[in-house]
Amino acid sequence: MPTKSRSSRSRSSRSSSSHRSSSRKKSGGRKYGKKAQEEVRTEMHHMKSGKHPVKNRKQAIAIGLSKARRKGAKVPRKSSRSK
Repeated sequence: MPTKSRSSRSRSSRSSSSHRSSSRKKSGGRKYGKKAQEEVRTEMHHMKSGKHPVKNRKQAIAIGLSKARRKGAKVPRKSSRSK
C-alpha cells in the first residue's frame, strides 16, 4: 500500500514543477542589449562616485537607459504603467 502513495506524490510533484517554471518567467520577451547594460553600469558608477546628484539607484538606471535609447541601443519600450 505505501508504494501507491509514493508514486502519486512523484507524479504530482512533476506536473507542478513544470507548471512553476513557466509561471516564474517575468520578463517575457524584454531583452536589454549589451550597450544598454554598459550605459546603466557607467551611470551607476557615476552615481556612486558623486558625479550626478541623483537621489536613488532607480534614477541612475533611468538616466542610463535614456542615454542608451538616444544612442540607438536595444532597450525595451517604456511601459505605460511606470510613472
